Amino acid sequence: MGLMMKRFFVLMSLAALLYVGASAQRLGAPGLPTGKGHVVLKAARLIDGTGARPMTDVAVLIKDNRIIAFGKASDIAIPDGASVVDLGGATLMPGFLDAHTHIVGRVLGDPEGQTSYFRDPNGFAEILSVRNAKQTLMAGFTTIRNVGASGFGDMALKKAVNDGWVVGPKILAGGHSLGITGGHCDTNGYREGIIKKDYRDGIADGPDAVRAAVRYQIKYGADVIKTCATGGVLSEGDGVGVPQYGFEELRVMVEEAEKAERKVAAHAHGAEGIKIATRAGVASIEHGSFLDTEGAKMMAEKGTVLVPTLMAGETVERMAKNGILSGFRAEKALAAAAAMRNAIKIAVANDVKVAYGTDSGVIPHGTNGHEFTLLVNWGGIDELEAIKIGTLNTAKLLGVDNDLGSIKAGKLADIVAVKGDPTKDIVLLEKVSFVMRNGYIYRNDITVAP
Repeated sequence: MGLMMKRFFVLMSLAALLYVGASAQRLGAPGLPTGKGHVVLKAARLIDGTGARPMTDVAVLIKDNRIIAFGKASDIAIPDGASVVDLGGATLMPGFLDAHTHIVGRVLGDPEGQTSYFRDPNGFAEILSVRNAKQTLMAGFTTIRNVGASGFGDMALKKAVNDGWVVGPKILAGGHSLGITGGHCDTNGYREGIIKKDYRDGIADGPDAVRAAVRYQIKYGADVIKTCATGGVLSEGDGVGVPQYGFEELRVMVEEAEKAERKVAAHAHGAEGIKIATRAGVASIEHGSFLDTEGAKMMAEKGTVLVPTLMAGETVERMAKNGILSGFRAEKALAAAAAMRNAIKIAVANDVKVAYGTDSGVIPHGTNGHEFTLLVNWGGIDELEAIKIGTLNTAKLLGVDNDLGSIKAGKLADIVAVKGDPTKDIVLLEKVSFVMRNGYIYRNDITVAP
């Protein structure tokens, strides 16, 4: 095991060197003035992430990696020697957050994906994650929560990003997803004896094994505990909405996670599984495809957050229709996608808190911004509220709202911008042109004439 781990970190380091380069420099491109620790961003408008109406003709003053002040450009005093970045007619917003990603490994639809578990060399999925992380950051997503990766690959990527080897978002890692033997979080469809998993790999049956599994994930760095409370679309042999973990197992999971100040995110499609997980005290329901009014009222009462992953529904529906998914998986995909369109409306009508998640890995990395469009088009959600869902709402779910999720003095300088006004055209959020994370500019495609 020691030799394998050494080989893995060598491979990760080699891959990371391809991506660091100029993009990790202070203020991004070589030759851009760095000032004396102060940076001023100017733009036509600013949306602060709280749901407030946009401000116009704005400036944001940043020192090192913190926001010092923001407001009308005429009211912001620019320190001597400060670097001024004029973004012209753009709209500034907090960096986006994605609470449901699978950043490690191949994307659904990859022609080698079905055999990758057996054919890919050790460490290959983690090398792919380097590319995935950069694509995600460049799309404006400066913070993500990863909800499931084998071999603690997301922990390795998180360290590589934090230590400056890899360009990517801030990562909250989940380690292995927890599930029952033969359930959605297991690896199914193979003959007996090929794949054997236990609590260390997230497969745990009964309260005692569940407790051990939670402790094991936290021991190796899990920031969140992800579980499969129901069946899923892409797994073999289980109905998409059938309950898997029972109340007692989920309650033990929540209690054990809470002891270590962690939250539980529950994959749950079916109405009954949603209710079991909500009663057990999970922090969020992921997907929630077949949510009904009773379940929505229960979630609203307990403060359970819905992470609807509408992009995943749209993607698997399209794959079912074009033949990439077939048989039972295609049937499940079509049913879940149709139900999702209704579930988000039920959630909104019953005041369920909503956070942002895309299921990236099911959807291509770097396309995460399309979820904003679906929140508006499928959910009937106002554009400003959709932006709040993708910023402050999700920061609160992830427990990082003291530093992230809104543009506010004292918070970290995670700021993105798009050309134009997203309150008039939400699709603009799919085309981010400026990305600052932690005070560093990683992307700036906006050129303003002198």
